[in-house]
Amino acid sequence: MRKILMSAAAVPALLALAACEGAPADNAEEDEVAEVEAEEVEEEPMTDVAFADLTGDASAGETVFAQCRTCHLVEEGMNGVGPSLHGVVGREAGAIDGFNYSDANANSDITWTPEVLFEYLEAPREYLPGTRMAFPGLKDPQDRVDVIAYLDQTDE
Repeated sequence: MRKILMSAAAVPALLALAACEGAPADNAEEDEVAEVEAEEVEEEPMTDVAFADLTGDASAGETVFAQCRTCHLVEEGMNGVGPSLHGVVGREAGAIDGFNYSDANANSDITWTPEVLFEYLEAPREYLPGTRMAFPGLKDPQDRVDVIAYLDQTDE
């Protein structure tokens, strides 16, 4: 019985769609579509935003960091698949004794300043080709700044 009711409800909708086919577009509809498309563009993450343009929220960063916990811990001396990120802000790349870093990371001469982390976390494999970090990155600049604020307070 349920299938019959659903089919009966679908028939008028299909007929209405068929009746609209080939009808000239209404300018009001075109304007509405353009307005929706403009809103979608505005909702996309900001691009070309500098670290200094944003303020990090460590509490929000802890929430975003949940996706990083698959591989990284913030406890000192506790490595996971990735190295511990305790005190990472200001640390030299490849500096944790005993962790098996990729050659790209170990030989990068990078210091993990907030600005470098901001760029790196957007697309790690693009920033540091050869890294083993499989994470695709955090595209939202605010998420990156928040994670950095969280990581910065892990060594306190």
